[in-house]
Amino acid sequence: MWIAPERRRAGRWIAPALAVTAGVAIGATETARGHVATGLVGLAVLLGYGALLGYRRGEAVLTLHEAFGFGRRSGIHLRAAAMTGDVLVGVLVAAMLVQALRGAEIGLLAGLAAVAGVTYFLSVLMLNRTY
Repeated sequence: MWIAPERRRAGRWIAPALAVTAGVAIGATETARGHVATGLVGLAVLLGYGALLGYRRGEAVLTLHEAFGFGRRSGIHLRAAAMTGDVLVGVLVAAMLVQALRGAEIGLLAGLAAVAGVTYFLSVLMLNRTY
C-alpha cells in the first residue's frame, strides 16, 4: 500500500504530540489534586521527552568513535546503543507517569529524567561542535 509523503510526515509527529498531550494531562490532573509541584515536574519531563522525540524523528546515525568498529559493525553497535538509551528513557518517563498518577513521590525519577535530558542536550551540543 502506497502512502503519500504528506501522510508519512504527519505520522512522525504522533509520538511527540502524544508525549506533550500526556504532559498537559498529568500537569492538569496533579494540579487539580493540589500537587502543583508534581504537576509542573510531570509537565516539564513530558514536554522535554516530546521535544526529544520530535528532534530525533529524522536523525541519521553517525559513527562517533572507532570503539564501535568500522563499516556495518559500527552502525549496528551505534544503533543498539541509541536504542538502549531510548528504551531506558522511555521506561523512566513511563515509571514517572505511573508514580504521578498514583500520587506517589516522583522526585527521584524526575531527577533521573533530568540527568538523561541534560546529558543528551550537552552531547548534541558537543558533537555538533566537533563535526
